[in-house]
Amino acid sequence: QVQLVESGGGLVQPGESLRLSCAASGNIFRINAMGWYRQGPGKERELVAVISSGGNTNYADSVKGRFTISRDNAKNTVYLQMNMLKPEDTALYYCNANVFRSPYSTVFNTYWGQGTQVTVSS
Repeated sequence: QVQLVESGGGLVQPGESLRLSCAASGNIFRINAMGWYRQGPGKERELVAVISSGGNTNYADSVKGRFTISRDNAKNTVYLQMNMLKPEDTALYYCNANVFRSPYSTVFNTYWGQGTQVTVSS
C-alpha cells in the first residue's frame, strides 16, 4: 500500500504565505505525476497544480504567479509554496500521486492524502 501525508496548512492573513508538503511512502517503485488539489466550502474539488517526474508543471489560472509546485524525487515528496494568499484560497488541500508499484507495472495507481486545511482570513 501507499500512503500520502500532507502537512503545512494553517490559518494566515491575506497576503501571507504558506508551504505545504506531501510525503509518499510505502510500496513505491516510481512516482509519475504528483499534484495538489483543493476543495473549498460548497465547491467541487479542483486542480491547483501538477508536476511531472521530469519537473514540468501546470497551474490553475487562479494561482499562476502566486503558487509554485516542486518535488524532491529522492524523498518522494511534493511541495506547494503559496504566496500572496487570498481569502478565496481557503480550502482543504489534497495531494495525489500516480505510483508505479513495481518495475513490471505497466499502469499506475493514483493515491490521495487526507488533506490539510488552509484558511485565509483577516
